[in-house]
Amino acid sequence: MTNTKTLEKLEYFKIIQQVSHFANTEMAKAMILKMKPSFDLDTIQKWQDEVEESLAILEQGKTIPIPRLAELSMAFRRLEISAALNAKELGQIGRLLTTTKQVTQFFEDLKAEEKDYPALNYWVDQCVSLPQIVKEIQLTVSDEGSILNSASSHLAAIRKNQSQTESQIRNQLNQLLKTKGNQLSDRLITIRNDRYVLPVKAEYKGQFGGTIHDQSATGQTVFIEPKAVVDLNNRLAQLALDERAEIERILLEISLMIAPYVEEIKHNQSMIAQLDSIQSKAEYAKSINATKPAFSLENQVALWQARHPLIDPEIIVANDILIGEHYHVLLITGPNTGGKTIILKTIGLIQLMGQSGLHVPCDPGSQLGVFQSIYADIGDEQSIEQSLSTFSSHMTNIVNIIEEADYQSLVLFDELGSGTDPQEGAALAISILDYLRKVGATVLATTHYPELKVYAHESAKTINASMEFDVQTLSPTYRLMIGVPGRSNALEISKRLGLRQDIIEGAQKGISQDSQSLNEMVAKLERERRESELRNNEAQIFLEKAELLWQDLRTEYDRYLEQKQALMEKAKRQANDKVEQAQKQAEGLLQEIRDLQLVQGQNKTIKEHVLIDKKKAFDQLKQPENLRKNKVLKRVKKAKDLQAGDDVEVLSYGQRGTILEQVAKNEYIVQMGIIKMKIPLEELRPLGKVEPKQKVNIQRKAGSKVKTSLDIRGLRYEEAMGKLKQYLDQALLSNHSLVTIIHGKGTGALRQGVKDQLSGHPHVDHFEYSPPNAGGDGSTRVYFD
Repeated sequence: MTNTKTLEKLEYFKIIQQVSHFANTEMAKAMILKMKPSFDLDTIQKWQDEVEESLAILEQGKTIPIPRLAELSMAFRRLEISAALNAKELGQIGRLLTTTKQVTQFFEDLKAEEKDYPALNYWVDQCVSLPQIVKEIQLTVSDEGSILNSASSHLAAIRKNQSQTESQIRNQLNQLLKTKGNQLSDRLITIRNDRYVLPVKAEYKGQFGGTIHDQSATGQTVFIEPKAVVDLNNRLAQLALDERAEIERILLEISLMIAPYVEEIKHNQSMIAQLDSIQSKAEYAKSINATKPAFSLENQVALWQARHPLIDPEIIVANDILIGEHYHVLLITGPNTGGKTIILKTIGLIQLMGQSGLHVPCDPGSQLGVFQSIYADIGDEQSIEQSLSTFSSHMTNIVNIIEEADYQSLVLFDELGSGTDPQEGAALAISILDYLRKVGATVLATTHYPELKVYAHESAKTINASMEFDVQTLSPTYRLMIGVPGRSNALEISKRLGLRQDIIEGAQKGISQDSQSLNEMVAKLERERRESELRNNEAQIFLEKAELLWQDLRTEYDRYLEQKQALMEKAKRQANDKVEQAQKQAEGLLQEIRDLQLVQGQNKTIKEHVLIDKKKAFDQLKQPENLRKNKVLKRVKKAKDLQAGDDVEVLSYGQRGTILEQVAKNEYIVQMGIIKMKIPLEELRPLGKVEPKQKVNIQRKAGSKVKTSLDIRGLRYEEAMGKLKQYLDQALLSNHSLVTIIHGKGTGALRQGVKDQLSGHPHVDHFEYSPPNAGGDGSTRVYFD
């Protein structure tokens, strides 16, 4: 448990005060000011996730739409006892409910953009929508809290009468302004005691007539209500009473309507306040460039480039602070005003911030512990008067810390053991540190005592550290050096300030050999550390250049992949276009062949050379392949000697033929069927001898003309199969080479039956489904041999 005194010493309350300035609602502001660190890791992680998600929304240039909202606890109490709200409170409740709707819609829009924020949605999903209540409030009051005419028809009528009556009064008074203007102090209409009056000169008050309601401070002007408007003013006063009564009735009526939903409205206020407080933490994190830390249950703390959040970022020196893994006690030495106390406050305050769900002012990758208690004994290190009372005060605090601290505690000591005799103070400090080290507490302490440097060097789980001091400029650098104890710079500073050399040499003789050796060791460690940092900085520069180069290479590789994909897609589109074009041309050629068959008529066959020409047209649809192997084949063909009687394939026609004679060096007469043609050598490919097959010619006699398609949709299976068998015979007799069977898709029974019939038919060469643009698998094309 962390006590209030520690929170004050570490300036925790200043941090939450700054966070509260970002809140829009009074309830959220109050929640932030009551914020305390948690000691439960799950709770801490939940808080950190909420801030991380809210920060992600802010980084998109968006904010959760939460306006300034008042705290409504008094209004809720009145609703709970069935009392009427006033118009301002009613408007505030309406604004709260409208905000609830807007916030809900905001997160729904984010979901539509596929951006999910589960930690924030936990609060949003609990919001209750009350559209009917919102509608009634919007009809009743304005945003400023005034009652609208739409609240009731009776109120609208009263206000209309008020307007008409006021107009009549002004007309009457305007007439008097014209006729008796010389008796008036000023030509204007004014109001006294809620009644319209005219400013009359005092000497004419007896002549003017009417009721006197007031007079000026000098007594030279009296404000008179003329008799002509008395009745009208009376009517206006009555209308005002009627208006007030109607407003009271309206407010009571709508208050009673809202009362059953008071718990839901209170819950909405809490949910909006939660979201507002989370967004306030995120806005604060953004303002100090904070990051989300990791947490270690083993209390291993690693703060990278930690900065104190209350010090100007332009002047603060960031430091790496490590403790808890290899050592649990960090002993910091160094000169006054060197920044030792700032280091203590930085780690303590950052730890409190992290356990309160706040992001911390460190570089990404920083890690905090989950301490069950944090203690701090931090005084004013600038004080030059250390009295017994000061020592007693510090020791009282230290006694309380020792009684409560355990292995889950973070303890911060500033100038441990100071304020008393140096020898006793050093011994006491060593004993206190030794006890806390054995308990297992995590301890950071600052000191001036050289004895503690030796203790830190020789004790387990303990390490020296110091604040760097630049002897050249005689000023601190405020940089923490872990592993290097601080050393006294008094002699070097004195020498640079001009102290006599013989005095300095005399002082050196008075220093023990052990102290000199220790100082020399520290100086050597500092030199080695600076050299190591220099090498590390050079390595970091090379690493950054390598990362930039890697990023460039990655970008270029990604661009190459995109271009490759784009080229492949383009090639596919071009190939599909060519296939579609060739398909259309092929379908045109097939249709021409069908037309030729129909033109030839009965007992006639298509001439062989016509079929060859059509076959050549099909071959021309094939895209040429620009392959090296084709040239090789051509050279082989040209080199081969062909003789009369050799069987060859005529490549340009796709037909088999026989060489009759050679008419030129590279030209032959080839017979294809009944046709003889001169063919160049490069168009011929030698074929092996083929034994002639016994051909069976089928004489097809054309009967009555039948169509080239049969539609069997809607027929029963047996009837359809019978019609199909009959149709196939008729198509063969009609000399059709291609017919289409339309069977539809349906259950697939007819389609399967057609397939079975065609598979066993002796004169069917092959069959296939129609193209997609011609019915697809709803019809079958049949090719006869």
